[in-house]
Amino acid sequence: MDNSHIEDKLDEVQELFDKRPEEIETGLHVDGAEMLQLRKACRLLEAARHLKQENGYYTVVIEASFAAIERTIQFYLVDNNFLDPEEYVDHREVYERGSRAGLYSDEFKQKLIGLWRENRSRSYYREGVGSRKRADKMLELAEGVHSHVTQLAGKSHECICNTA
Repeated sequence: MDNSHIEDKLDEVQELFDKRPEEIETGLHVDGAEMLQLRKACRLLEAARHLKQENGYYTVVIEASFAAIERTIQFYLVDNNFLDPEEYVDHREVYERGSRAGLYSDEFKQKLIGLWRENRSRSYYREGVGSRKRADKMLELAEGVHSHVTQLAGKSHECICNTA
């Protein structure tokens, strides 16, 4: 892609990321790392709901729902010092730590890990195909986890997606 307009676009994008942003997305300008995770989860849920209404974006709804679940759990972990905001952990570790933090049982954790391993990856790599029913149920699960965690944390008032 050397010497192409794509390389110019890459430079333009990098330049924009190097500058202080203008017209930033509302709701994500927060002080704490934990609130950033919570608000990202809210945005993912809102985006999934929007795409669900557009009909046919099932795979994206499924992925956004998985991501919203993880961001929600990360919010709780950071907010309660079970995870350092600078620490990188993979998907499985997020679910493991959520269980150790008392968000859910070991059985629920195993089911969540299995669901992610068997279905998120398949949808992502097109080994499995998203469907309306799968997308609807994944979004319901993500909303349920989000509501449970924000209420348990006593931070449902910080939710900007009206799920809590």
